[in-house]
Amino acid sequence: MFAQFFHHSPLSPLYWHWWLIIAILWFITRLPLPWQLIIGRQIGYCLYLLASRRRHIATININLCFPERSDSERLTLVKESFFVLGEGLLELLSAWWMPTNRLKVQWHVIGEEHVIKALERNKGIILLSAHFTALEMGGRYVTTRFPKQIHAIYRHHRNPVLEYVTHYSREKHAEKAIRRDAVREMLRSLKANKILWLATDQNFGHKNSVFANFFGIPTATNTVVSRLAGFSDSVIIPFFTQRLPNQQGYKIIYLPPLDNFPSGDYLTDTNRLNKIIENQIREVPEQYLWTHRRFKDRPAGEKSFYDA
Repeated sequence: MFAQFFHHSPLSPLYWHWWLIIAILWFITRLPLPWQLIIGRQIGYCLYLLASRRRHIATININLCFPERSDSERLTLVKESFFVLGEGLLELLSAWWMPTNRLKVQWHVIGEEHVIKALERNKGIILLSAHFTALEMGGRYVTTRFPKQIHAIYRHHRNPVLEYVTHYSREKHAEKAIRRDAVREMLRSLKANKILWLATDQNFGHKNSVFANFFGIPTATNTVVSRLAGFSDSVIIPFFTQRLPNQQGYKIIYLPPLDNFPSGDYLTDTNRLNKIIENQIREVPEQYLWTHRRFKDRPAGEKSFYDA
């Protein structure tokens, strides 16, 4: 029992250095947000120089998705994506930990009436997001706006400190935090007419996925949105956050609810969802999380894009 505690408890001495890192980051979030973004860009520059594997992944992804751009344009986009990634790291922590009276940002909101109308009809809502670096700031806005209705999906961490901090930080603002593999719990939330906030634009493997087009490339795409919508009769509202230039705040974007969804065909549905996300990426490509191996799983017979 002691050995199990030693390896799995967030209080184990094995993880004390993680608490030190978190304490340092917490103190950084006490700084004004503009200062944090300046520090974040420097963190991003260090990541670009030192994280060679992630730089390789981002370069491959951007080369695949923007073949029409020149080599120099794609290189510039890779560099800028790392600067923005650093900004996003500190934004994430501020979205989690900064008190509301100190989080003084401007919100430019488009389309929120779609959520209000769906709530008035007592419908469960799926807020379909994607992994943009300002994602968590959008989450902070929507949990402030609808504090008793947001159920946020998160990725489980094997590191018990990160798992504890992520779950605690989510539930500090959202009504509930749900692990991304807990599909039955998601379904219960939707049937209770809650707002389920999730992003499905990462590679979760072949299970419950189909190869849908993403930037013209067959890409393993999870079908959970179709499955949840089919079982719960929920409204699907695409939801995105863009960081505005020169620290002018954040654009909160709710697109109109998807009609005729689900269609009964997983490939048709995932092609449609991927196209919506792709269109948003093309607006602010530097703000997307390119360091994830989005094209890791390939159709049978195809080689990996990420081989060195």
